[in-house]
Amino acid sequence: MDTNETNGRGMGLQALLPFFAIAFGLGWGIVALLIFFPDQIGAIFGPMGYTNPLFILAVYSPAFAGIFLVWRFYGARGLQSYFRRLTLWRMPMAWWAFLLAGIPAAFYLGAAIKGTITEPFPFSPWYGVLPALAAGLFIGPIEELGWRGVALPLLQRRFSPLFASLILGAIWGIWHLSAFFLSGSPQSAWSFGPYFVGVLAITVILTPMFNAARGSILVAALYHFQMNGPAWPDAQPWDTMVFALAAVVIVLLNRRTMLTGEGAVTEVLMPGK
Repeated sequence: MDTNETNGRGMGLQALLPFFAIAFGLGWGIVALLIFFPDQIGAIFGPMGYTNPLFILAVYSPAFAGIFLVWRFYGARGLQSYFRRLTLWRMPMAWWAFLLAGIPAAFYLGAAIKGTITEPFPFSPWYGVLPALAAGLFIGPIEELGWRGVALPLLQRRFSPLFASLILGAIWGIWHLSAFFLSGSPQSAWSFGPYFVGVLAITVILTPMFNAARGSILVAALYHFQMNGPAWPDAQPWDTMVFALAAVVIVLLNRRTMLTGEGAVTEVLMPGK
C-alpha cells in the first residue's frame, strides 16, 4: 500500500468535493444533452439506452471521477493498488448467502406480495436474458469504482458507517434524479420517492458487507449487479419495503460496528496485510 495513504499526505476528505463535482457535472451534463437534443443525439449515437455510448458515459461518471482522483493523488502505482481491490473476495459466508440468495429472495417476496410472481418470464426464448445480464454486469456496477471505491471510504473517515451510508445513499439517489426526466430510461417510468427510499436502504445494507470484505470493489459491483438483475420479477414498490425492512434488521444486528466505526474501511488503496 502507498505510504501516503496512511501518513496523511494522500487523498483526504476534501477530495469528496471534486469527486461529486465530476460525477454530477459529467453525468448530469450528458443526460441534459440527451434530454434537450434527443433527435440529434439519436441520429449520431442511436436510440437512448444501454447501447448509446453517451448514456454509458453518463453512467460511468462516478467511476471516471474515482479513477481520476486516485491517479491525481497517488499516480500510476496508486491506481494499481486501487484496482487490486477488485480481487478482494473473502467475507463471511452469511454475507455471501445474502448476496447470492437473499437479494433474489427479497425481489421474489416483493413480487409475491404484489401478485406478479407468476407472470411469464420476460425473455423469450429464455436465453434472451443473457445479453441483458451482460449489459447489467458492465453498466451499473462500474459506478462502484467511484461510490464504494472512493466516496464511502472517505466518508467513513469522518462519519460512522451508518451515517456515511445515509449521506452517500442520499447523494447517490439524487445523482440518479436526472434519469427520471430522460425518456427511454428505466427511471422515467418510476416514482422518485419510493426509489430514493430504496437507494437509502440498499446503501445501508451494502456498507457492513463492504466493510466485512475489507473494502472489496468486486463485492460492491456484484451487489449492484444483483440489485439491477433483469431476470427478477417486477416487485415495485414492495421490493423497496422489503429492502427497507432488511436494512433496519441489518443495522440492528450490526449496530456496534455500524454506529462506532469499528472495522470500517477508510483506505482508498489496497488494504495492508
